[in-house]
Amino acid sequence: MFKTDQSEVMGTILTEPEGRRRRTPQEKITIVHETFQPGSSVFLVARRHNVNANQVFKWRKQYQDGSQTAVSAGEEVVPASELNNAMKQIRELQRLLGKKTMEAEILKEVVEYGNAKKWIAHGPLLPRDDE
Repeated sequence: MFKTDQSEVMGTILTEPEGRRRRTPQEKITIVHETFQPGSSVFLVARRHNVNANQVFKWRKQYQDGSQTAVSAGEEVVPASELNNAMKQIRELQRLLGKKTMEAEILKEVVEYGNAKKWIAHGPLLPRDDE
């Protein structure tokens, strides 16, 4: 297995630390699309692009979940739990807004009814609405 002959290299020795390669969303989508081609496998595509196969599986899952669309549009992807919390808060705020709108409408009707019946007196310090 081991040879003293220098002509055969068993592996590559890295002399400098390699930084993590950042792939653009378009590169990720291209790699994922390659895995969906007939006759290709995730492992072969990953090897061809020097990517860990587990990473390609993760990208495929993200692509299928639709989060890759947000990444390619330059939008931030948020966890589903955070989205659910935000949706709950929106519903609560809509409910409160509806309640306050209804209260304002009722008060407006009461004032109009009081003005029509002359129940609301205009004191000397308050100007009339028509002035």
